[in-house]
Amino acid sequence: MGRQPVRLYTKGTFVGFQRGHRTQNPDVALVAIEGVQQKEDTEFYLGKRIAFVYRGHKKKQGTKIRVIWGRIARPHGNSGLVRARFVNNLPPQAMGATLRVMLYPSRV
Repeated sequence: MGRQPVRLYTKGTFVGFQRGHRTQNPDVALVAIEGVQQKEDTEFYLGKRIAFVYRGHKKKQGTKIRVIWGRIARPHGNSGLVRARFVNNLPPQAMGATLRVMLYPSRV
């Protein structure tokens, strides 16, 4: 019998960049995590690693799949959004894309 695959991440959506009334800050990405609806629920995810997986045009190191890694820094507002900082800023074309919120490192 085949076993079900185990997924070690939850899904998140790149909503946009942190911004003020007139300027935006591309260093900080806003992420909506699936199933998180309020500020108290974000506590579990603080410090977790987050990955933007995408497909490049040319092969690099034998594959077209690439990853931009980041880390969840803090909550944003009261609706369950979080702020994430990435090694390289996410491209604006990625808005609305799915991110992988890894369930490690554990703070338990």
